[in-house]
Amino acid sequence: MADDASQQPIVVKKIKKVVGGAHGGAWKIAYADFVTAMMAFFLLMWLLGSTSEDTKAGISEYFKTPLEVAMGSAGTGDSTSVIQGGGTDMTRSAGQVNKTAPEEIQSTKKKAARAERQRKEVVQLKKLKAKIEDSINANPSLRKFKKQLLIDITTDGLRIQIIDAKNRPMFSSGKAELQPYTKIILREIGKTLNDVPNKISLAGHTDATPFPSGNTGRSNWELSADRANASRRELIAGGMDTHKILRVVGLASAVLYDKINPLNPNNRRISITVMNKEAERAITKDGGTLGFGPGGEYRKELKITSGL
Repeated sequence: MADDASQQPIVVKKIKKVVGGAHGGAWKIAYADFVTAMMAFFLLMWLLGSTSEDTKAGISEYFKTPLEVAMGSAGTGDSTSVIQGGGTDMTRSAGQVNKTAPEEIQSTKKKAARAERQRKEVVQLKKLKAKIEDSINANPSLRKFKKQLLIDITTDGLRIQIIDAKNRPMFSSGKAELQPYTKIILREIGKTLNDVPNKISLAGHTDATPFPSGNTGRSNWELSADRANASRRELIAGGMDTHKILRVVGLASAVLYDKINPLNPNNRRISITVMNKEAERAITKDGGTLGFGPGGEYRKELKITSGL
């Protein structure tokens, strides 16, 4: 029997364990985690892209002081906070009323309306400038005076300057009597100024030549004011509405055209300004000085200025 037992074969069973492999599930779990993470990432990017700056600031403030916000401090009651509610009652669905928000919104609206009004005014004044230039170019009597006409757009509106030339003065020497061709120029300009509702300001200028001392009752101040008024009358004679005039001033030689040479004939001129609303308000309400800075100089002009 012992021999029979020794002759029996011994069978050894080996179990081969396969980790993962083609039919395992571990890679599926890893892939699912990856897809979930990517979905969360893109969802975060979308939320950041569609969130306002105020909301982002509120979220940032919350993570800076989460305990303070959670305990119902300033953050939870603030109407700008991303966490709704207010005070110590965290069940409230509405925060505090932001009293400054309506004022800020109103201020923004006013600024936008003001900018739009200024834009429209500039467009109107550009059209008026082009029309005056066309009128001058189309009139043979006026074309030869083009070099004496300077038209530009300043911070106060459309400025038309008629300047003296050495051999072609606008007025008789030392007088407020207009030369015939100056009357033609002013009347032609007067015809076109009714095309816009803006008010008009007139300024008379002289050079620095002293007024003849024989007449002690007059000076360049009176002369420049008289010349400005004479120009006003010719503008009205040309068809300009009398109610458009808001101011007529004489500035003598206080504001020179040629500051290097105070005796230059170009300093003798008439300035006609078609004022924008800001300039009108400065005169009618604030008593401001149109077009001049503290030292009497013209304020900085816009870049769209040009001559004929």
